[in-house]
Parts: sequence; structure tokens; C-alpha cells
Amino acid sequence: MLRNVDLSEISDGRLYELNDMVKAECNDCKGCSKCCRGMGDTIKLDPYDIKRLTEATGKSFEQLLANEVELNVVDGMILPNIKMVDGHCPFLNDEGRCGIHGSRPGFCRLFPLGRYYEEDGGFRYFLQVHECDRAGHAKVKVNKWIDTPEPARYDRYVVDWHKFQKDIQIKVIGALFGTDHLDDQSTSGAAATAGMSEEDIAIAEETARNISMLVLNTLYITRYEESKDFYQQFYGRLARIRDMLGV
Repeated sequence: MLRNVDLSEISDGRLYELNDMVKAECNDCKGCSKCCRGMGDTIKLDPYDIKRLTEATGKSFEQLLANEVELNVVDGMILPNIKMVDGHCPFLNDEGRCGIHGSRPGFCRLFPLGRYYEEDGGFRYFLQVHECDRAGHAKVKVNKWIDTPEPARYDRYVVDWHKFQKDIQIKVIGALFGTDHLDDQSTSGAAATAGMSEEDIAIAEETARNISMLVLNTLYITRYEESKDFYQQFYGRLARIRDMLGV
């Protein structure tokens, strides 16, 4: 999910890299589960998250949609997110602890850090200073905090996934509103479709849905084989989608 914010208002003013120390350690969140509650639809899931969740729970993507995951439109794409149940994460156990901590989504691993994407295509991390209420945060290395195997490959994947989402957003906007509106993400549907016939609007909306469903089916619903390297599988699928859509 892309956000346009002033970093000076939400961070400590610094940008961090994987080997930097950051004040994010919060004593293993003991006695607190605030960030697991009331999150709405904000915990977005990428394909690697779904791979982790299906393996941890033994459920298929479709089975997760019954209780733990839901679908919403994000930046022009239909994407999954953790579904709040009675106001809290469905994986929060009776002790107020994460029941899938070893397989938790990237969003949860990152919190309270965020990613600042730079013009060269890379990113650095920033500390969100208003998101975690616990006092006495200790310093921890960013890499250790995120706790993901093969951090260099994972960071490359994050960058490529971010770029792909932007490319798909442009493709969807073009399908819905035409290429004249590709640089105008604030254009409302009513304004952008003015002058289009109902038939043309219906065709454009169907095209946008088909693009989203292609992404969803290829990168999420089709299960990744546990015995094979995730990144090789993901990039193979990604290349097929790019070829099919010309993005």
C-alpha cells in the first residue's frame, strides 16, 4: 500500500539500512498486543506472505479466505489482507500472543518500521515514532528485527514487487480511464469516464477486473511448492504475467 506522507511528521528523521541499529526492540511485546488489534484492512499480504501462511496453517489460499484473509482493492489491484475478527487478528491466541509468529507477514515483521522508496528504485527504512506505545525501546539491528531468511534476496523481491504493483496500477488506470489519465491518480471515475458510452465503461471495468484476477490467480491462489525455491517460482510467474500484459 502506497502512502504519501511527510517523513518529518511520522519518523525520527533518519533513514536506515539493514545493518543499522534502530530503536524498535520492545521486550518481545510482552503484555501488549495493540498492533494486532483494530488494524482494519491495513495488513496487506504479498505472495511471500501467503506462501508462509499456507505452509504454517496447512490451509490453501481459498481456505484462508473463510476466516483469516479477505480481499480488497488496493491501488487498482485486488489484493489480500489479514481479516480482523472481533476487532483483532485471527492469529492472536488467548494469551495475547501471535500464533504464527515464525510465519508472520512482512507487514508485522517490519512494524513499527516503514519503507521509504527512492527514485533509484531501491528503498531504506524509517522508524514510525507514533505507532508503538511501549516505552523504553532498545536498539536492534534492522536485519535482525525483520527476521527473514536471505535478506538480500528478500529486499530485491520487495523492490520488484513494489515496481510490479505500480506497473499494474498504471495498466488498470489505462484500461479504465485511458492513457490520458495515467499521470493523474486523483482522477475520479465519474470525471475520467465522462463521454464514454455505458458499453465502453463496462468493457473497461471488465478488463481491469481480468487484470486483477490474473495477478491474484497466478501469484496468490496457485500454491507455491514447498520443496522448491520460492523466489524462482515467483519470478517465473511474474515474467509470464508481464509478458501477457505487456508491462
